[in-house]
Amino acid sequence: MIWHSYIKGFESYLRLEKSLSQNSVEAYVHDIEKLTQYLELIKMDVQPEKLELNQLQDFIKWINQLGMNERTQARVISGIKAFYKYLLLENIIRKSPTELLEAPRIGRKLPDTLSIIEIDKLINAIDLSTPEGERNKAMLETLYSCGLRVSELIGLKISNLHFDVGFVNVVGKGDKERLVPIGKVAMKQIKIYLESVRNHQDVKKESEDILFLNRRGSKLTRVMIFTIIKQLAIKINLNKKISPHTFRHSFATHLIEGGADLRAVQEMLGHESITTTEIYTHLDREFLRDAIIQFHPRA
Repeated sequence: MIWHSYIKGFESYLRLEKSLSQNSVEAYVHDIEKLTQYLELIKMDVQPEKLELNQLQDFIKWINQLGMNERTQARVISGIKAFYKYLLLENIIRKSPTELLEAPRIGRKLPDTLSIIEIDKLINAIDLSTPEGERNKAMLETLYSCGLRVSELIGLKISNLHFDVGFVNVVGKGDKERLVPIGKVAMKQIKIYLESVRNHQDVKKESEDILFLNRRGSKLTRVMIFTIIKQLAIKINLNKKISPHTFRHSFATHLIEGGADLRAVQEMLGHESITTTEIYTHLDREFLRDAIIQFHPRA
C-alpha cells in the first residue's frame, strides 16, 4: 500500500515538477511497478525506505534473466534512481540505496544520416503537380531546416511562424518551448504551400492554427509522415532505412561538421543534456583527417 502511495507521488512529481511527457511518465512508473512485482514474486514485504542495495542488485539480475537487453536494463535502473531521488527530495529517506547501483555498459548507437545530395534527391523526387506534393516539400524542407521531431512537425502552428525574424516557435517534449532558426528555402516553400494549398482547404475546427493538414483539413499523423518519407526513399532507390528522425540526425550532423558550436546545436534540438547532443559528433574519418591537416600546428 505504501509503495502505491509513493508511486502516485512520484508520478505527480514527474508530471508537474519535471514537466515530462505522458509517455515518459508512464515509462518511469512502469519501471517502479516492475520492481514491486519482483518483490511480490519473491514474497519480500519491504517498503521503499528499507530497501537495500543488495536487494536492488538481485532485482537487476532477475530482469537480466528475463532476457531484457542491456539498453532496457539501463533504462529500468535510471527509473529506479529517479524514484529514489524523489524520495530524497521529499525527505522520506536520508540516503539512497541506488548510489552504488551500476547500469550495464552499453555502446551508443550512432544514428543514420543522409548526405546533402541524398536529401536533395528525396525532396526533388516529390511530385509537385498535386497539392499534397507542395505540402510534402514544405514539410521535408522544414524537418531538415529546423531539425524537428516528427511530433513537433505535425504540431507546428501558423501562429508560431515568425518569418520576419527568421524563427519558429517549437513546442517540444514536456511542452517545453524553444525558438529555432529557419532557413530561407524552408520559409519560401512554406509560403508557397500556404498560398497555393493551405488557404484553399476546408479546415476542421480543431485544426485551424495547425500548419500542415491532410486532405480532410485535419492534423497529420506520425504514421503519415513516416509513409511519405519511406515512399520517396523507394522512389529514388535509396538503400537506407530512414524515418523523419533521420532528417533531424542529418540536420545536427551537418551543422557540427560545418563547425557549429555544440551548445548551439543542443539548444536548437531541445536537448536537456549536452551528452545527448554529443552523439552527433560521429564525424567520418576523412572529415577528421581534413580538420587535423587544416588546424593542427604539427600537421
